[in-house]
Amino acid sequence: MRADNDNRRGALPLGCPPRGMNREQAAQYIGVSPTKWDGLVTDGSMPQPKLIGARVVWDIRKIDLAFDDLPDRQAVNEWDDAGDCFGEVSTSRRHRRD
Repeated sequence: MRADNDNRRGALPLGCPPRGMNREQAAQYIGVSPTKWDGLVTDGSMPQPKLIGARVVWDIRKIDLAFDDLPDRQAVNEWDDAGDCFGEVSTSRRHRRD
């Protein structure tokens, strides 16, 4: 006799996310609210969805690529510019890449 978990239709193994995600799943996948997700899709930071019949589905691979392209947070130290009053170049400008 098989366990119910083995017989469930559409059940994926633990740790194996679905290839396609709905809006709520996609937002949760990257750690934001569905409203924030909508804004990221609208501004082009996250991919547009695919249509499967009447369903709107996001491709996890495209989400991963878009997430990788998001900027990293730069640590800001208020003391970095403290040397400016002495005519020194601050560390934030010294290490900035243009």
